[in-house]
Amino acid sequence: MIGVELEMAALEVTGLHEVQVGELENRSDDEAVAAFNAIYERWHHGELDVPLPGGETGNEVLDRYVPVLTELRMRHLDDDDWNGDIVVVSHGAAIRLASAVLAGVDASFALDNHLDNAESVVLAPITDGRWSCVRWGALAPPFYPQAESTAVGDAVRSSTDPMG
Repeated sequence: MIGVELEMAALEVTGLHEVQVGELENRSDDEAVAAFNAIYERWHHGELDVPLPGGETGNEVLDRYVPVLTELRMRHLDDDDWNGDIVVVSHGAAIRLASAVLAGVDASFALDNHLDNAESVVLAPITDGRWSCVRWGALAPPFYPQAESTAVGDAVRSSTDPMG
């Protein structure tokens, strides 16, 4: 739909896809959601080598995702002749992990603030290859955790998609 609105063809880019959840694929039961969230929380707190059961580690997600964003940035956003934006469409869990790591967004904030369907994270390039997060869903900076909130507890009680 974005391409239609902007009258531009979409370009599929290898590596920008959702977290591969292995044995949790196609499951939405409480046990699967809790298992995903427990490992996803560990990723956000720096334990990126922990794999989902039969699925990816956080490092594997970042190892395929971040180089694509870096290449798009170098090709377009760091080019002084470029005067546009880049829209990357993916899934919430991968977007939240990559965005939090690239822009230094607080882990608890990233865990507590799922993205609703069609919401986005807006990153802007800053000096030395770094990124600044200028919007997270409907929220503007600063990006700090909500008081009295826990990602796993909130997700288990929530009816929203844990991958968002």
